[in-house]
Amino acid sequence: MTLPRITSPHATGANRTQRVMLLVIAATVPGVFALSYFYGIGPLLNIALACSFALLFEAAILRLRQRPVTFFLKDGSVLVTGLLLALALPPYSPWWLVAVATGFAVVFGKQLFGGLGQNPFNPAMLGYVVVLVSFPVDMTIWPAAHSVDAMQGLQHVFFGQAFPDAWSQATVLDALKTNNSLTIQELWSTNPAFGIFAGYSSEWVNLAFLLGGLYLLHKKLFSWHAPVGMLAALFIMSVLFWNGSGSDSHGSPLFHLLSGATMLGAFFIVTDPVSGATSVQGRLIFGAGVGVLIYIIRAWGGYPDGVAFAVLLMNLCAPTIDYFTRPRTYGHQAAKRGFKSGE
Repeated sequence: MTLPRITSPHATGANRTQRVMLLVIAATVPGVFALSYFYGIGPLLNIALACSFALLFEAAILRLRQRPVTFFLKDGSVLVTGLLLALALPPYSPWWLVAVATGFAVVFGKQLFGGLGQNPFNPAMLGYVVVLVSFPVDMTIWPAAHSVDAMQGLQHVFFGQAFPDAWSQATVLDALKTNNSLTIQELWSTNPAFGIFAGYSSEWVNLAFLLGGLYLLHKKLFSWHAPVGMLAALFIMSVLFWNGSGSDSHGSPLFHLLSGATMLGAFFIVTDPVSGATSVQGRLIFGAGVGVLIYIIRAWGGYPDGVAFAVLLMNLCAPTIDYFTRPRTYGHQAAKRGFKSGE
Protein backbone atom coordinates (compact mmCIF):
# COMPACT_ATOMS: atom_id res chain seq x y z
CA MET A 1 0.00 0.00 0.00
CA THR A 2 1.37 3.40 -0.98
CA LEU A 3 0.81 6.20 1.47
CA PRO A 4 -0.63 9.40 -0.02
CA ARG A 5 1.88 12.14 -0.63
CA ILE A 6 1.60 15.12 1.67
CA THR A 7 0.98 18.17 -0.49
CA SER A 8 -0.04 20.82 1.99
CA PRO A 9 1.83 24.11 1.40
CA HIS A 10 4.00 24.01 4.49
CA ALA A 11 6.26 27.04 4.17
CA THR A 12 9.93 26.63 4.98
CA GLY A 13 12.64 29.20 4.97
CA ALA A 14 15.57 30.75 6.76
CA ASN A 15 15.44 31.07 10.53
CA ARG A 16 13.45 34.25 11.15
CA THR A 17 15.25 35.13 14.39
CA GLN A 18 18.66 34.57 12.84
CA ARG A 19 17.79 36.77 9.86
CA VAL A 20 16.56 39.57 12.10
CA MET A 21 19.70 39.44 14.22
CA LEU A 22 21.94 39.53 11.16
CA LEU A 23 20.11 42.61 9.87
CA VAL A 24 20.50 44.32 13.24
CA ILE A 25 24.22 43.55 13.23
CA ALA A 26 24.52 44.92 9.68
CA ALA A 27 22.68 48.10 10.70
CA THR A 28 25.26 48.86 13.38
CA VAL A 29 28.10 48.98 10.83
CA PRO A 30 27.89 52.78 10.22
CA GLY A 31 27.98 53.42 13.97
CA VAL A 32 30.89 51.02 14.49
CA PHE A 33 32.76 52.70 11.65
CA ALA A 34 32.18 56.16 13.15
CA LEU A 35 33.28 55.04 16.61
CA SER A 36 36.40 53.41 15.18
CA TYR A 37 37.23 56.55 13.22
CA PHE A 38 37.27 58.64 16.41
CA TYR A 39 38.55 56.07 18.93
CA GLY A 40 40.70 53.66 16.96
CA ILE A 41 40.51 49.96 17.84
CA GLY A 42 38.83 50.61 21.19
CA PRO A 43 35.25 49.95 20.04
CA LEU A 44 36.38 46.87 18.10
CA LEU A 45 38.07 45.51 21.23
CA ASN A 46 34.85 46.08 23.15
CA ILE A 47 32.88 44.19 20.50
CA ALA A 48 35.31 41.28 20.34
CA LEU A 49 35.40 40.90 24.13
CA ALA A 50 31.67 41.37 24.73
CA CYS A 51 30.60 38.96 21.97
CA SER A 52 33.12 36.34 23.13
CA PHE A 53 32.02 36.60 26.76
CA ALA A 54 28.36 36.56 25.69
CA LEU A 55 28.83 33.30 23.78
CA LEU A 56 30.72 31.73 26.70
CA PHE A 57 28.14 32.74 29.31
CA GLU A 58 25.24 31.68 27.09
CA ALA A 59 26.80 28.29 26.35
CA ALA A 60 27.60 27.69 30.03
CA ILE A 61 24.06 28.49 31.22
CA LEU A 62 22.45 26.47 28.42
CA ARG A 63 24.58 23.47 29.38
CA LEU A 64 23.60 23.89 33.04
CA ARG A 65 19.96 24.04 31.97
CA GLN A 66 20.49 20.96 29.78
CA ARG A 67 19.35 22.79 26.68
CA PRO A 68 20.80 22.31 23.16
CA VAL A 69 23.74 24.72 23.10
CA THR A 70 24.42 24.94 19.36
CA PHE A 71 20.76 25.37 18.45
CA PHE A 72 20.30 28.43 20.67
CA LEU A 73 23.66 29.99 19.91
CA LYS A 74 22.93 29.90 16.18
CA ASP A 75 19.97 32.28 16.43
CA GLY A 76 22.40 35.19 16.94
CA SER A 77 20.44 36.87 19.75
CA VAL A 78 23.29 36.66 22.26
CA LEU A 79 25.69 38.19 19.74
CA VAL A 80 23.35 41.16 19.34
CA THR A 81 23.21 41.54 23.13
CA GLY A 82 27.01 41.56 23.31
CA LEU A 83 27.29 43.94 20.37
CA LEU A 84 24.83 46.51 21.72
CA LEU A 85 26.44 46.38 25.14
CA ALA A 86 29.91 46.86 23.61
CA LEU A 87 28.71 49.90 21.66
CA ALA A 88 27.31 51.48 24.83
CA LEU A 89 30.50 50.97 26.88
CA PRO A 90 33.37 53.49 26.74
CA PRO A 91 36.06 52.54 24.18
CA TYR A 92 39.00 50.62 25.66
CA SER A 93 36.94 49.41 28.62
CA PRO A 94 38.99 47.01 30.82
CA TRP A 95 38.36 43.36 29.96
CA TRP A 96 37.04 42.59 33.44
CA LEU A 97 34.46 45.39 33.20
CA VAL A 98 33.23 44.00 29.87
CA ALA A 99 33.08 40.52 31.41
CA VAL A 100 31.00 41.71 34.39
CA ALA A 101 28.61 43.70 32.19
CA THR A 102 28.17 40.84 29.72
CA GLY A 103 27.74 38.25 32.46
CA PHE A 104 24.91 40.18 34.08
CA ALA A 105 23.32 40.88 30.70
CA VAL A 106 23.27 37.23 29.60
CA VAL A 107 22.81 35.40 32.90
CA PHE A 108 20.54 37.75 34.88
CA GLY A 109 19.01 39.71 32.01
CA LYS A 110 18.20 36.80 29.71
CA GLN A 111 18.75 33.22 30.88
CA LEU A 112 17.46 33.71 34.43
CA PHE A 113 13.99 34.35 32.96
CA GLY A 114 14.08 31.44 30.53
CA GLY A 115 16.00 32.75 27.54
CA LEU A 116 15.07 34.60 24.37
CA GLY A 117 11.54 35.95 24.31
CA GLN A 118 10.94 35.73 28.06
CA ASN A 119 13.14 38.49 29.49
CA PRO A 120 11.22 41.44 30.99
CA PHE A 121 14.26 43.76 30.84
CA ASN A 122 16.55 44.66 27.97
CA PRO A 123 19.62 42.48 28.72
CA ALA A 124 22.22 44.89 27.28
CA MET A 125 20.87 47.82 29.30
CA LEU A 126 20.72 45.73 32.46
CA GLY A 127 24.40 44.81 32.09
CA TYR A 128 25.28 48.42 31.36
CA VAL A 129 23.49 49.77 34.44
CA VAL A 130 25.12 47.20 36.72
CA VAL A 131 28.65 48.32 35.79
CA LEU A 132 27.63 52.00 35.67
CA VAL A 133 26.43 51.85 39.28
CA SER A 134 29.33 49.64 40.42
CA PHE A 135 32.21 51.32 38.57
CA PRO A 136 31.11 54.93 37.82
CA VAL A 137 34.62 56.30 37.24
CA ASP A 138 35.49 53.71 34.58
CA MET A 139 32.11 54.21 32.92
CA THR A 140 32.05 58.01 32.69
CA ILE A 141 35.58 58.73 31.41
CA TRP A 142 36.06 58.39 27.67
CA PRO A 143 39.33 58.75 25.74
CA ALA A 144 39.71 61.93 23.73
CA ALA A 145 39.02 61.46 20.02
CA HIS A 146 42.03 60.68 17.80
CA SER A 147 44.34 60.46 20.81
CA VAL A 148 44.70 56.80 21.72
CA ASP A 149 47.72 54.76 20.67
CA ALA A 150 46.71 51.18 19.84
CA MET A 151 49.47 49.51 21.85
CA GLN A 152 48.82 51.57 24.97
CA GLY A 153 45.12 50.98 24.50
CA LEU A 154 45.70 47.21 24.51
CA GLN A 155 47.82 47.51 27.64
CA HIS A 156 45.04 49.49 29.31
CA VAL A 157 42.38 46.92 28.36
CA PHE A 158 44.27 43.78 29.36
CA PHE A 159 46.85 44.90 31.93
CA GLY A 160 45.25 47.94 33.57
CA GLN A 161 47.85 50.49 32.48
CA ALA A 162 46.48 53.97 33.19
CA PHE A 163 45.74 56.32 30.32
CA PRO A 164 47.81 59.51 30.13
CA ASP A 165 45.78 62.47 31.42
CA ALA A 166 45.68 63.97 27.94
CA TRP A 167 43.80 60.89 26.69
CA SER A 168 40.93 60.97 29.16
CA GLN A 169 38.04 63.39 29.29
CA ALA A 170 34.49 63.61 30.56
CA THR A 171 31.70 63.25 28.02
CA VAL A 172 29.96 66.40 26.81
CA LEU A 173 26.83 65.42 28.75
CA ASP A 174 28.89 65.23 31.94
CA ALA A 175 30.73 68.46 31.12
CA LEU A 176 27.44 70.31 30.63
CA LYS A 177 25.89 68.84 33.78
CA THR A 178 28.84 69.81 36.01
CA ASN A 179 29.34 73.26 34.44
CA ASN A 180 28.66 75.99 37.00
CA SER A 181 30.37 79.08 35.64
CA LEU A 182 30.76 79.09 31.85
CA THR A 183 28.12 80.11 29.35
CA ILE A 184 27.31 77.77 26.50
CA GLN A 185 29.47 79.81 24.11
CA GLU A 186 32.41 79.76 26.53
CA LEU A 187 32.01 76.06 27.16
CA TRP A 188 31.97 75.31 23.44
CA SER A 189 35.03 77.47 22.76
CA THR A 190 37.17 76.18 25.64
CA ASN A 191 36.35 72.46 25.67
CA PRO A 192 37.61 70.54 22.59
CA ALA A 193 35.15 67.74 23.27
CA PHE A 194 32.29 69.92 21.96
CA GLY A 195 31.51 69.99 18.26
CA ILE A 196 28.95 71.91 16.21
CA PHE A 197 25.70 70.95 17.97
CA ALA A 198 26.84 68.38 20.56
CA GLY A 199 30.03 66.41 21.11
CA TYR A 200 32.79 66.53 18.50
CA SER A 201 32.47 62.79 18.02
CA SER A 202 29.03 62.00 19.47
CA GLU A 203 27.10 64.01 16.90
CA TRP A 204 28.63 62.00 14.04
CA VAL A 205 28.26 58.71 15.89
CA ASN A 206 24.57 59.47 16.52
CA LEU A 207 24.01 60.34 12.87
CA ALA A 208 25.65 57.03 11.91
CA PHE A 209 23.32 55.07 14.20
CA LEU A 210 20.40 57.08 12.80
CA LEU A 211 21.39 55.88 9.34
CA GLY A 212 21.48 52.28 10.55
CA GLY A 213 18.12 52.71 12.26
CA LEU A 214 16.52 54.04 9.09
CA TYR A 215 17.85 50.97 7.28
CA LEU A 216 16.07 48.73 9.79
CA LEU A 217 12.87 50.76 9.33
CA HIS A 218 13.22 50.30 5.58
CA LYS A 219 13.52 46.55 6.14
CA LYS A 220 10.39 46.74 8.35
CA LEU A 221 12.02 44.99 11.28
CA PHE A 222 10.03 47.24 13.59
CA SER A 223 7.48 50.02 13.34
CA TRP A 224 8.29 53.71 13.68
CA HIS A 225 6.20 54.25 16.78
CA ALA A 226 8.70 53.61 19.60
CA PRO A 227 11.66 55.50 18.02
CA VAL A 228 9.52 58.47 17.02
CA GLY A 229 7.84 58.51 20.43
CA MET A 230 11.21 58.59 22.19
CA LEU A 231 12.84 61.21 19.94
CA ALA A 232 9.73 63.42 19.87
CA ALA A 233 9.38 63.35 23.67
CA LEU A 234 13.09 64.11 24.16
CA PHE A 235 12.83 66.97 21.68
CA ILE A 236 9.71 68.43 23.31
CA MET A 237 11.20 68.20 26.80
CA SER A 238 14.42 69.91 25.67
CA VAL A 239 12.39 72.71 24.04
CA LEU A 240 10.20 73.23 27.10
CA PHE A 241 13.11 73.37 29.53
CA TRP A 242 15.72 75.01 27.30
CA ASN A 243 16.78 77.93 29.47
CA GLY A 244 19.03 79.77 27.05
CA SER A 245 22.82 79.77 26.90
CA GLY A 246 23.72 80.61 30.48
CA SER A 247 25.82 78.53 32.83
CA ASP A 248 22.71 76.72 34.07
CA SER A 249 21.56 75.67 30.58
CA HIS A 250 20.48 72.05 30.07
CA GLY A 251 21.39 72.13 26.38
CA SER A 252 19.54 72.67 23.13
CA PRO A 253 17.18 70.15 21.50
CA LEU A 254 19.84 69.26 18.90
CA PHE A 255 22.37 68.78 21.69
CA HIS A 256 20.18 66.13 23.31
CA LEU A 257 19.27 64.40 20.05
CA LEU A 258 22.93 64.09 19.03
CA SER A 259 24.53 63.33 22.40
CA GLY A 260 25.20 60.16 24.34
CA ALA A 261 23.38 57.02 23.24
CA THR A 262 20.27 58.77 21.90
CA MET A 263 20.09 57.23 18.42
CA LEU A 264 21.45 53.88 19.56
CA GLY A 265 18.70 53.81 22.16
CA ALA A 266 15.97 54.99 19.79
CA PHE A 267 16.55 52.47 17.01
CA PHE A 268 18.33 49.53 18.63
CA ILE A 269 17.10 49.45 22.25
CA VAL A 270 13.52 50.73 22.59
CA THR A 271 12.55 48.70 19.52
CA ASP A 272 13.21 45.44 21.40
CA PRO A 273 9.99 43.46 20.80
CA VAL A 274 10.38 41.38 23.96
CA SER A 275 10.95 43.92 26.73
CA GLY A 276 8.94 46.77 25.19
CA ALA A 277 5.25 47.35 24.62
CA THR A 278 3.54 45.37 21.86
CA SER A 279 0.48 47.36 20.79
CA VAL A 280 0.83 50.27 18.37
CA GLN A 281 -0.41 52.86 20.85
CA GLY A 282 1.63 51.15 23.54
CA ARG A 283 4.86 51.52 21.56
CA LEU A 284 4.26 55.25 21.22
CA ILE A 285 3.67 55.58 24.95
CA PHE A 286 6.66 53.37 25.75
CA GLY A 287 8.98 55.40 23.52
CA ALA A 288 7.64 58.70 24.83
CA GLY A 289 8.18 57.56 28.39
CA VAL A 290 11.78 56.67 27.62
CA GLY A 291 12.34 60.10 26.02
CA VAL A 292 10.89 61.98 28.99
CA LEU A 293 12.93 59.96 31.49
CA ILE A 294 16.14 60.45 29.49
CA TYR A 295 15.75 64.22 29.70
CA ILE A 296 14.85 64.17 33.40
CA ILE A 297 17.92 62.09 34.24
CA ARG A 298 20.22 64.19 32.04
CA ALA A 299 18.97 67.51 33.36
CA TRP A 300 18.33 66.80 37.04
CA GLY A 301 19.50 63.26 37.77
CA GLY A 302 22.78 61.98 39.13
CA TYR A 303 24.07 60.49 35.86
CA PRO A 304 25.08 62.32 32.67
CA ASP A 305 23.16 60.02 30.31
CA GLY A 306 19.90 58.32 31.13
CA VAL A 307 19.14 56.00 28.22
CA ALA A 308 19.78 52.73 30.09
CA PHE A 309 17.92 53.76 33.25
CA ALA A 310 15.00 55.13 31.23
CA VAL A 311 14.67 51.92 29.21
CA LEU A 312 14.75 49.68 32.29
CA LEU A 313 12.15 51.83 34.09
CA MET A 314 9.85 51.67 31.08
CA ASN A 315 10.44 47.91 30.80
CA LEU A 316 8.74 47.71 34.20
CA CYS A 317 5.80 49.68 32.80
CA ALA A 318 5.45 47.73 29.54
CA PRO A 319 2.94 45.10 30.84
CA THR A 320 0.71 47.82 32.28
CA ILE A 321 0.93 49.84 29.06
CA ASP A 322 -0.08 46.78 27.05
CA TYR A 323 -2.96 46.06 29.43
CA PHE A 324 -4.54 49.47 28.82
CA THR A 325 -3.71 49.79 25.11
CA ARG A 326 -4.29 46.29 23.74
CA PRO A 327 -6.65 46.21 20.74
CA ARG A 328 -10.22 45.17 21.43
CA THR A 329 -10.98 41.55 20.57
CA TYR A 330 -12.71 41.20 17.20
CA GLY A 331 -16.48 41.00 17.66
CA HIS A 332 -16.31 42.03 21.31
CA GLN A 333 -18.69 45.00 20.97
CA ALA A 334 -21.17 43.07 18.85
CA ALA A 335 -21.21 40.21 21.32
CA LYS A 336 -21.71 42.65 24.16
CA ARG A 337 -24.62 44.36 22.41
CA GLY A 338 -26.21 41.00 21.57
CA PHE A 339 -25.99 39.92 25.20
CA LYS A 340 -27.69 43.10 26.34
CA SER A 341 -30.45 42.84 23.72
CA GLY A 342 -31.28 39.31 24.82
CA GLU A 343 -31.71 40.23 28.43
